[in-house]
Amino acid sequence: MTAGSGAAAPHIPVLLDEVIEALAPQPGEVIVDGTFGAGGYTRAILGTGAFVVAIDRDPDAIAAGRALEAEHEGRLRLVHAPFSSLDAHVEQVDGVVLDIGVSSMQLDQAERGFSFRADGPLDMRMAQVGLSAADVVNSYKTSDLTRIFGLLGEERHAGRIARMIEARREKRLFARTLELADAIETLVGRAPRDKIHPATRVFQALRIYVNDELGELSRALVAAERALKPGGRLVVVTFHSLEDRIVKRFLADRDETVGGSRHLPQVVEKVATFRRKGGGITAGDAEVERNPRARSARLRAAVRTDAPPRGDDPSVFGLPRLPAISGER
Repeated sequence: MTAGSGAAAPHIPVLLDEVIEALAPQPGEVIVDGTFGAGGYTRAILGTGAFVVAIDRDPDAIAAGRALEAEHEGRLRLVHAPFSSLDAHVEQVDGVVLDIGVSSMQLDQAERGFSFRADGPLDMRMAQVGLSAADVVNSYKTSDLTRIFGLLGEERHAGRIARMIEARREKRLFARTLELADAIETLVGRAPRDKIHPATRVFQALRIYVNDELGELSRALVAAERALKPGGRLVVVTFHSLEDRIVKRFLADRDETVGGSRHLPQVVEKVATFRRKGGGITAGDAEVERNPRARSARLRAAVRTDAPPRGDDPSVFGLPRLPAISGER
């Protein structure tokens, strides 16, 4: 993938027109693209005359974006970091956009191990460091794998698949994407009319777990609250119900004002830090036909008030209880 001028980007930005409308970038404003990826949103934002700080934890995305950064010298700054740390790199910005999940660029690279459309190492690490999907599959106990597959993949065969993995790895460790996908298909089976491969949900769960995607999203929302100036716009595009639920809960909580009371001293005053802009926006039929990835996308937006940011309260997000990523198993 080349992000420079004149290069054709294989990644098609989802809900691009709707994102730009909700973000409403103006010339001279500073906008954070928290998930730079292939640069689709960043290009559109730069086209409005705004400045962009683009963040990505994938070193390949940052390297591919250097040509675009040079082309727009002074108006684009690339930052190699997780988007949950965005407030460490910017402050008092006019907008933040987050496109959650894996990019087409990552899916299309077999060596990254995100997909089983082509054989590759069982990796899935966006940052290319730390625990890999193979580490999880080959070392986690059955009960932990069951929770990961069930909670993050909503896989109804989670227990059966976890037990199969435990039995199989005693003979030979899993190393490749197709090894795992074929083993799951052999176990679960697949009817000719099934459009979804039986390994799809397990791969989704492993990717979300390895990259702590739900935790990253939760922390990024709080970071955006700290970084946005009054009147600043937050726009988030999600691709499955787990992500959308987190965004919806956060905005509902932040769009609520609760007053204290001398009769009920335990009630702490909360002032709204965001005002929601409409409900969830989905892609139209034309975009879905053009880009099937848009089928599950949902956009939510809000505008920052002048209230001070609230503390980081994990209970707001309702995150699933998962095995610790580090420590003894």
